[in-house]
Formats: sequence, structure tokens, C-alpha cells
Amino acid sequence: MNKFLQCLHTQRMDDHRYYHHSRINQSLHFISAISFVVAYACLFFEPAWAALIAWFIAMPSRQSGHFFFEPRCYDEVNQATHEHKEDIKLGYNLRRKVVLMTLWALLPVTLYFNRSFFGLFETTGTWQNYLHSLGILWLWLGAGGLVFRTIHLFFLQDMQTGLVWMTKILTDPFNDIKLYHKAPLYLLRGELIDPMDHVREKHRGSSPA
Repeated sequence: MNKFLQCLHTQRMDDHRYYHHSRINQSLHFISAISFVVAYACLFFEPAWAALIAWFIAMPSRQSGHFFFEPRCYDEVNQATHEHKEDIKLGYNLRRKVVLMTLWALLPVTLYFNRSFFGLFETTGTWQNYLHSLGILWLWLGAGGLVFRTIHLFFLQDMQTGLVWMTKILTDPFNDIKLYHKAPLYLLRGELIDPMDHVREKHRGSSPA
């Protein structure tokens, strides 16, 4: 268990220091995290609406931070190029996210023209029914994306890495609230990039004398 928790901490910190330099991205993650927590609460009594909250609010705000605001220049803090960080990312890098978000966008269009979604749902023709069906489809998309990458990591690395990554993803909303709740304040002060002083200090402390 200690090894599992240590690996979880490492994955969380690597994700933070490599992929969350922009204060705008951090602020969007804070908004996303709150939305995901609300979605988690809704999951127990209305799964379809939980998925709608997650995919209408939480995921777009989260991913827009990565796509549009995160710097893609050379990372001086971690001494790494954008291409290197994309290659070593355990979860969904930008290329994989494009595939995932394309599926996300195609599902409501397909459902609009095929309300039963190839016989999966009953068709009543109401918008409430449409949104409920869309929520269920997005719920399965989220679960499928999580399980697919977890099992993929079993083969790429090992079972523990995959299970730790899945745990990280499921608990990210709570961790992001803890990490990024001050990001909007820093942003209002005009700080667009996190100086990552804690990461620099760690690197400096681990450097040979």
C-alpha cells in the first residue's frame, strides 16, 4: 500500500509540474474540479445528469486549458521539450485527447439524427429524453476511456501503474481543488505562469554538490 500511495503521489506531482504551468489552465482546472465533484454527487441519484455536468462543464473547461493556454515552448523548469512531455505522458496526451473529444462531439450529433442510437434507447421525441440518452452515452464514453487507458497501461508498463493512474484520474477533482484553489487569485494579480518555485527548489536540492 505504501508503494501504491508513493506511486500515486509521484504521478500527481509529475502531472502538475509538467502539464500545469499556466495560471489560466490551473484556474480552469479549479472550475472543472468543482464541477466534477458536483457530478460525483449526482452520480448516486441521476447518472445521466452527472455525465451531462461532467461533459458540458467539467471536461470542456479542463481540456481547453491544456489545448489553448498551456505553454508549448521549452520547459525550463523541468528541462524538457513539449514533444518529450507528450511522449512520456501516462494518460491522454493532446493527440489522444483529440480522439476522445472528437467522439464526445460526434455522439450528440449522431443521437440527434438517430434518437434510438441504433436501438439502444426508446424514442419519445422529447428534449428531456434526448438529454437523458446523451448523458448515458457520455457516461459510457467516460468510463470506456478510463478503462481502456488503464488496461493499455497494464501492457505498456505494469498493472500497478495502470491502477494508480486510474485512481489518480478518479481523485483528481479533489486534488485539483487543493492544488489550484488559489490560481484565480494569482491570475487576478497578473501572474500568467506559475513560477514553480517548489519544483525548482526540489531540483536544486537533488543536484550533486
